[in-house]
Amino acid sequence: MNQQKLVSIIMPAYDAEKFIREAIESVLSQSYENWELLVVNDCSQDNTTKVVTEYCIKDDRIKLFNNNKNSGPAITRNNAINQAKGRFLAFLDSDDIWLPEKLEIQIGVMLDEGYVFTYTDYHRISEDGLVSGKRINAPDTLNYFQLLRNTAITTSTVILNVEAVGKIKMKETYYDDFTCWLEVMKRGFVAHRVNEDLAKYRVASSSVSRNKINSAIQVWKTYRTIERLGLVTSVWCFTGYALNALKKYKNF
Repeated sequence: MNQQKLVSIIMPAYDAEKFIREAIESVLSQSYENWELLVVNDCSQDNTTKVVTEYCIKDDRIKLFNNNKNSGPAITRNNAINQAKGRFLAFLDSDDIWLPEKLEIQIGVMLDEGYVFTYTDYHRISEDGLVSGKRINAPDTLNYFQLLRNTAITTSTVILNVEAVGKIKMKETYYDDFTCWLEVMKRGFVAHRVNEDLAKYRVASSSVSRNKINSAIQVWKTYRTIERLGLVTSVWCFTGYALNALKKYKNF
């Protein structure tokens, strides 16, 4: 295993029995084989532990960890990150799916171009996976203020070179991933798009992100309480966020 090109895949899981097999199978199907999959079970009440354990027995690149108590996505992701050994961190939620060449293409671009923070295009699928939405094209690049105005980065498409950007830690907030990307960008890094459709984002009927009003409220709170932006700057950012959100939801 080449540690310099090892990808540590971060997968939080809570009551994920219904979809996690598809997520894990999409990792096993990767043409890029130098990876470890770190699944952290957040005290699931279903058969998540049993399902993941079966895969651990089959492939020692898959590792299962268990939270001592139900802790939410931020702490669960952090517990996986703390176990990671790779130069690269990739993120895959337990109900999403990668296309087979996702890691090969994305890591290849990062190595060739010297990018340290990348994301890709993706398309949405229905909860049952039978209905596929249009391709969601992300911006070519995003810096701190651009991301504030356009929450265009989908977590299951992200790869970070942690040797370059430094240690990361998710904050215990509603949008733990969004605030993490902002923190990395505040260090002076720019995120780059890999112009390929490489992931399927599952829109579950119970998904909190489907509640657009609550999502908007949480974005506003991020501006004011976490990023501590002034009122005028917050309004400017929120206007951009709202316009970009309308464009994005047209492709559901």
